[in-house]
Amino acid sequence: MLRQRKETGDNSSVSFKPFALERLFARWEFRAPHLLSSSDCESLTVKELLAIAGWSAEALLDVGLGYTDSQGDPMLRSVIGATHGVNADDIVVCAPAEGIFLIATALLEPGDRVVVETPCYQSLEELPRRLGCTVVRWPLVETADGWRMDLDRLDELLAPGTRLLVLNAPHNPTGHLPSRTDMDAIFALADARGARVLVDEMYRGLERTSAERLEPACARNERAVSLGGLSKTHGLPGLRIGWLATRDRPLVEALIAHKDYTTICASGPTQILARAALENHDALAARSLDIVAANLERARSFIDRHGERFAWREPAAGSVAFMRYTAGSAAAFCERAAEEAGVMVVPSTVFDFEDAHVRLGLGRRGFAAALAALEAWIT
Repeated sequence: MLRQRKETGDNSSVSFKPFALERLFARWEFRAPHLLSSSDCESLTVKELLAIAGWSAEALLDVGLGYTDSQGDPMLRSVIGATHGVNADDIVVCAPAEGIFLIATALLEPGDRVVVETPCYQSLEELPRRLGCTVVRWPLVETADGWRMDLDRLDELLAPGTRLLVLNAPHNPTGHLPSRTDMDAIFALADARGARVLVDEMYRGLERTSAERLEPACARNERAVSLGGLSKTHGLPGLRIGWLATRDRPLVEALIAHKDYTTICASGPTQILARAALENHDALAARSLDIVAANLERARSFIDRHGERFAWREPAAGSVAFMRYTAGSAAAFCERAAEEAGVMVVPSTVFDFEDAHVRLGLGRRGFAAALAALEAWIT
């Protein structure tokens, strides 16, 4: 059950850290000629999306520009629910980043213990910290064969009374995909300790095969929450549409109430386009996976040529990879690449992780040109 929020007093001494990843993109995204670390997949135009959906432009021209249902358009929620194995009433439509804010403010209060899988998108741990929670990091472990979860360590960290466990699968920035066995063990442990589970599933649909796809958290456990959206797999970050999905009805009501203080509702035209995308999920996901597969092959060849500088940890899913840089500071390397070669590369330091990795974004068609520009510079 949700708890009644307590009076918390003055919390002004706890301030937001600058959002390192977003500040880096603000600096370079529209300045550097080449982006090598974008996490989204190649975007579409409205015309292209409507063509894939088989819709005419008339489908948009008659859409009203008034307020919409705060929880989200019922038809859109029905489509989302069907893809997650839950009902339309279990869905709250929101911007993806807004969803992280809503779940944190609706669920957490000062003193709560929150365990967060790291490295991670900064707001997944920063928002609980800003709310006065005790945030405990659970790092993925790097091995010669890739990344893995340390379940023994989680057993130590997930103390009884932990309020929330935050996961990301498929994982950004490593591209790790947990096995079903690992996820079964994680949910069993969370249940035993009374912890609710939030899974950031923004990259769901970008598994190498559909057989590897994990069951949504919201379908697995009635208290669990899935965070999803159209920015990554579908290549539609400009729509700013995502969702929270949970079968916990009191939490749904709390999320809607907190949404009154953020966006209130999503736009009508945006939700129509979102429905067009989700009704054609397979076509959009296949398009993105084709781009990722081609760029994965380019990344492998690059590593073969430059193994003295980089160690390859092949991603299991998603549109990003986390490559170890073995020739010094990753942050310094990325700064020089942007300044001298016009290639924006994201270092691991923006994820508050050791200064030894760079993130590759595999989902865009400009990857080949960006990688070639980087290679010309380092050689």
